[in-house]
Amino acid sequence: MKKAIALALAILALLLPLRAQTVESNLVDAVSLYSNGQYAKAQRILQTLCVASPESDAVWYYLAQTQLRLNDMEGAEVSLQKAVALDGTNFWYRRTLARLELALGKKTEGKALYEALVKDFPENQSLPYELLEIYLTEKEFEKALGALDEIEQQRGASEEVTTTRHDIYQAMGRPDLAVEVLENFNRDYSSAHVLSMLGDAYLADFKDSLAFARFSEALELDSSYVPASMGLSEVYRHQRQYPEYFKTLRPFFTSPDIPAQSKSMYIGNITRSIDPKVLQTHRQSFDSLAVLAVENTPADSTLYTTVGSYFFSTGRREEGEYYFRLASVAFPESVPLMATYIQVLSLQGKWKEMRDVSVDAFNRFAELGFMDYANMANYQLQDYDAIIGNCRYLIKNYPKDTKVLLASWSQLGDAYHSKGNSKEAYKAYDKALKIDPGYAPVLNNYAYYLSEEGRKLKKAYTMSKKTIEAEPDNATYLDTFAWILHLQGKDLEAKPFFKHAMLYGGKDSAVILRHYATVLQALGENDSAKVYLNMAKRLEQ
Repeated sequence: MKKAIALALAILALLLPLRAQTVESNLVDAVSLYSNGQYAKAQRILQTLCVASPESDAVWYYLAQTQLRLNDMEGAEVSLQKAVALDGTNFWYRRTLARLELALGKKTEGKALYEALVKDFPENQSLPYELLEIYLTEKEFEKALGALDEIEQQRGASEEVTTTRHDIYQAMGRPDLAVEVLENFNRDYSSAHVLSMLGDAYLADFKDSLAFARFSEALELDSSYVPASMGLSEVYRHQRQYPEYFKTLRPFFTSPDIPAQSKSMYIGNITRSIDPKVLQTHRQSFDSLAVLAVENTPADSTLYTTVGSYFFSTGRREEGEYYFRLASVAFPESVPLMATYIQVLSLQGKWKEMRDVSVDAFNRFAELGFMDYANMANYQLQDYDAIIGNCRYLIKNYPKDTKVLLASWSQLGDAYHSKGNSKEAYKAYDKALKIDPGYAPVLNNYAYYLSEEGRKLKKAYTMSKKTIEAEPDNATYLDTFAWILHLQGKDLEAKPFFKHAMLYGGKDSAVILRHYATVLQALGENDSAKVYLNMAKRLEQ
């Protein structure tokens, strides 16, 4: 018996090292699979090893890594907790767990783990920064200031720590302390950035003299530091020293190194915020800055359109149009830029150019919106045959697109009516209403044109009634319906609809005002009728 026990112990002693070697070998295989991105295969091996060797912290850690890759966050959390429990001195285990807890939304647990890491691994210089980020995210500003103190003790004073401390005090509503932090740093160190921040703070507090001094100091350190020159230009603007303002600002717009977005933003701010009288008085100088920005900056669509908007908003539409066209030419593949240019032509009333550009854009992009622009221009040009041709083209080439068909039959009907061909107009409207029986624009036009002819008033009434049920505050639809009631001899019923139309834009239409005056006359309210008739005449002048 004793011999048998001794033999068994001898065999076990031989097997234990063999088992340890097998676990280690399998772990190496699993890590190799993990490194090659074969996470599922690695995980299967590691899960087996966890059963065979649950005391191995490395097995649990790598199992957690595969679980993270396979988005099993909760499983990874359990595995990491076991790894940390087996070896609490391992920095990587603990930091990975801390980060995971934060990712899972367990902010209290994650923060506590980080705080313990900072305490246990004081030599690690990245941890205080990570803990600082947590405090800032949680808006625990006092703790964030404490973390900055530790960072400063480790690394000494720095611009980064100073500006972060400044931002924290600002977030705490203590601008006085924020400025004090910057001034304290400035007494011992030189930094154009910190000096510019001080200049901005003093400028915001209307302390122009101090702002001027700090911006000037910053430029003495670095004459090319843009925030300082921009700040100094604002001091000059506050003091209405415009020659110095433009002189200081000029390098900002001439430098090819300044991003186009920054130049665009500044020009946009000028357009929106500066007193129009100042803008007018110094128009030539402001124009020069805008032109310099474009000439000294690589082609940028936003800058082109911003400069175009600047000229437009200051009454130079031709100049503005030039820059919008420049944008569309510089970026020929941009549908939005082309659409914007066409809209600018519309605002200019350049209908022929708008039509030609829109047709060209449709041929290039096959975007149906460009055909709508072309038809809009053709209406203004009274080229109804062109509209009919465009609509027929769309109907033929987009037979299954109900939106295109609906719009095309609708516009076709309007064009035929404008040519005086009511028969074809009503055929087109009927086609449109087969697609959408409740399409209000067609229902309204169809009903109004019937009312103008004084026929089929019942049909016109039914169609018009649908439009005001769909859009009860649409003045045009209200006018059509009320006018039909008038033609049916129902002036008393018509009056409330006209009154409602007056509240929603009816007073801006001479036609609606005349219709209302006619109804009031029919009701014997002659004085009121004269008021609305005179309003209509003023609009027609």
